[in-house]
Amino acid sequence: MRTRVATVSVFCLLFGLTAVPARAQYGATAPSDRATGETYHVEIGGYFWNPSPEIAITSESLPGIPGSRIDFVKDLGIEQSRFRQLKVVLRPATKHKFRFEYTPISYEAVGSIKANLVFNGIEFPVTLPVATDMKWRAYRFGYEWDFVYHDRGFVGVVLEAKYTEVEATLSNILDTEFVRARAPIPAIGVIGRVYVVPNISITGEFSGIKLPESINEDYRAKYYDFDLYGTVNFNDHVGAQVGYRSLVVFYKVKGDEGDLRLRGFYFGGVARF
Repeated sequence: MRTRVATVSVFCLLFGLTAVPARAQYGATAPSDRATGETYHVEIGGYFWNPSPEIAITSESLPGIPGSRIDFVKDLGIEQSRFRQLKVVLRPATKHKFRFEYTPISYEAVGSIKANLVFNGIEFPVTLPVATDMKWRAYRFGYEWDFVYHDRGFVGVVLEAKYTEVEATLSNILDTEFVRARAPIPAIGVIGRVYVVPNISITGEFSGIKLPESINEDYRAKYYDFDLYGTVNFNDHVGAQVGYRSLVVFYKVKGDEGDLRLRGFYFGGVARF
């Protein structure tokens, strides 16, 4: 349901931007009056993101020894945390952008568990407290082409390579076990931006991919990324942003599964050159 809402939000932006101005319908050429903040070649953004985590991992060490489906929030007690994000955009031409994003995510917790858990072939008994250390590094490398571009907004298509690296470690006084998953995931998406006034914009973006189960039952994956944010540009070089992001990653590789969802608000600023 949330994915549908995300898609509808983005396409509402796209519909508003693809409407042809009345001036263009009669053959007149409008003078260029580009919005504040749209005359850059390099944009660097730094953000603080405070998402609510939903994380479940199953790890099977040997065939025939299935792992428990471990909910890292309910079973291990990880809590909501704030993370930093870095975004860089290189814009060699008005309609073309090369994008990079890095989000390091980390959770730690120590506490008692409510039931015995099997993780990577090792049983963690309920009688011993468990320490949890989870690291999730999310990278995005992308190309954006704004096939519709006006002085007060644009519509574009995004082609991406998303690289996800997840490492989870559980330990008690007797054992320490970890699991690591790495996956480059291609994705395609859309982006739209409108300026409600010359220096304030609203941007919506959705990208993702899903590998059908029919291809191989032992290998499945999906990646959905929805981002909706507003920007206040103080001038062409500096702006502030606040937004909401939903990131969903699911993978299955034989007996190992991961279902990771982060949703929440973020804020930060951008510098342009």
